[in-house]
Amino acid sequence: MLRSLWLRLGAFLGKLLLWLLAIGLLGWALSTAWFAWQHRGPVSALEVIPSGEAAMTQDVIQTAVRIVDQHRESTRYLRDAHAKAHGCVKAEVQVLPELANDLRQGVFREPGKTWQAMIRLSNGNAYPQFDSIRDARGMAIKLLDVTDKQLLSDQPGRTEQDFVMFSHPNFFVSNVAEYRQNVAAQADGKKMMAFFPSWDPRSWQVRHLFIALATLSPAPPSPTQSTYFSVSPYKFGEANAKFRVMPDPDNCPAYTLPEQNHKLPNFLRSALNQQLSTDRVPACFVLQIQRQDANKYMPIEDTSIEWKESDSPFQTVARIKLPAQDFDTPALNLQCDNLSFNPWFGIEAHRPIGGINRLRKAVYEAVSDYRHARNAEQ
Repeated sequence: MLRSLWLRLGAFLGKLLLWLLAIGLLGWALSTAWFAWQHRGPVSALEVIPSGEAAMTQDVIQTAVRIVDQHRESTRYLRDAHAKAHGCVKAEVQVLPELANDLRQGVFREPGKTWQAMIRLSNGNAYPQFDSIRDARGMAIKLLDVTDKQLLSDQPGRTEQDFVMFSHPNFFVSNVAEYRQNVAAQADGKKMMAFFPSWDPRSWQVRHLFIALATLSPAPPSPTQSTYFSVSPYKFGEANAKFRVMPDPDNCPAYTLPEQNHKLPNFLRSALNQQLSTDRVPACFVLQIQRQDANKYMPIEDTSIEWKESDSPFQTVARIKLPAQDFDTPALNLQCDNLSFNPWFGIEAHRPIGGINRLRKAVYEAVSDYRHARNAEQ
């Protein structure tokens, strides 16, 4: 009797599991079809600024300053994101000698030209943590001695072009409104509220949660072995484009990084130091652009959408070389900490576009000014 009851219960639970699986697969198929239907081209090639964006930007600035205060160390104020650097290193960025005419835009207009640059490699978190913790990784490039007119008219003395990237092709928020809600929840210590702001399922941002989880990836063996993306779009001459930097080991001497102790809190800095300083072996990358095809779903104002390579392939415009060097000294680390990287430090040919970039213009400047002023008081 008992055995028969157990068999019936097992059969019932098996059928129930199959039904739940079938319903789940149907829901996934329907949601995928709905997403594809909602997110299809063509799109605008022009910026569309929503009402209220300026007020939302001011809210984000206040939250970002609060994060800087929350995460300050005893002797210095840190960045509100990418607080921990693995190092700032000298680099050479050479425009391809054989670059096609239509790719000769802005700082890439002179084939074969070599720019001297500084590159900051970092973790994404707003507070320095062990490198073994899942996180985004960042690369910020500053080309030096760029003599073209700068975008920021109030800083005419600057002569640079910055490219700011991190290790995932799309962002976990779409626009300024979502960024404001997300960062405020995280600053308040309510991480789940960042993606589930209310009990209303229509406000849930499940897809963005999965993007965020994918962004928090395991640490690479070295900062020189990651691929970095601009995420947000920029002008590329008359076109709109995103940037990508990929390792290019074939154009550097063969090198195998010795196994690093991943239990050490700063093993990514150690790996970078091992290659460039101890073993004196350079590292190589390629700098690529992906131009927008407005007939495809490649939106400017939604940074949660990855532009598909099948719609528009990446094209290499320059090669980057990190030469052998000593970068891990107290003086150079202090200089690295004081460096500011901002996609708005640059020229009109590479002007940042889209809501997240408009937000960056205000937030980066406000946080940088606040951080440097507080550090000067220490």
